[in-house]
Amino acid sequence: MTTLTAATPGASGMLGPAGARRASLPTGRYDLFGLMRSEWTKLRTVRSTVWTLGITMVVGIGVSALATAETRAHWSTMPLPTRLSFDPTQLSLIPLFFCQLAIGVLGVLVMSAEYGTGTVRATFAAAPHRSKVLLAKITVFGTVALVVSETTAFLSFLVGQAMLTAPARHATLATPSTLRAVVCTGLYLCVVSLFALGLATILRHTAGAVSAYVGVLLVLPVLVQPLPHSLQEDVVRFLPSRIGVELMTPTAAPPDAFSVWVGFLVLCVYAVVALGAGAMLLRARDV
Repeated sequence: MTTLTAATPGASGMLGPAGARRASLPTGRYDLFGLMRSEWTKLRTVRSTVWTLGITMVVGIGVSALATAETRAHWSTMPLPTRLSFDPTQLSLIPLFFCQLAIGVLGVLVMSAEYGTGTVRATFAAAPHRSKVLLAKITVFGTVALVVSETTAFLSFLVGQAMLTAPARHATLATPSTLRAVVCTGLYLCVVSLFALGLATILRHTAGAVSAYVGVLLVLPVLVQPLPHSLQEDVVRFLPSRIGVELMTPTAAPPDAFSVWVGFLVLCVYAVVALGAGAMLLRARDV
């Protein structure tokens, strides 16, 4: 007598839809490197990647150059207290806040675009181990985002400081804490873009994920303004945008803010939680 197993077609009816789907999965081995090659092909062959990464670099470098050139042109007429408190490194890096929107949209599209076109079904049919697919997306996109973010941060700093000719104050990478601020700027952009990828995995819709991403970064700081001052300080220190400012600033963090690396750790927790929740929902849903 033949023993009925989970792989036998007749047993699928007793397992329910989710159980039947898992029972019918191929038993082949899916190599992570192969999935990463697949995700790299997807990422580099769509126009949205070129546009968003191009915008990230052009906006970051361009706005930094404009801001520093404007400061240099008006340096002689600036009040003395302003000149004494002037931070050339922060002036070059703060414009990269605009870049978080472009690279965050790309993080959303890495996942949501497949849901929008329906190609996610083909992806999961070819590679049913969904957690491994998400890990491949995180690895490939995270690497690209890190390289582009760090490149943009360094070029923005170097171009911006080149605009701050004498008598304006300028900084170099050898200036205390400046190299840390430049590197942390790139890390900030990379982590928030992975947070956007996590939101897209949870929501599966481009518009919804982009709205949630923009809401967390730009709307939440506005919503906390009416809170009592003491409560406002406790909340603001946890906001990604506030953490980003501290990461981009070479001076010591104020008492009401996290230290640089503690703030970066909090930012990483946000990304890990979003990606972890997305991974669990990815496995629980039919598609």
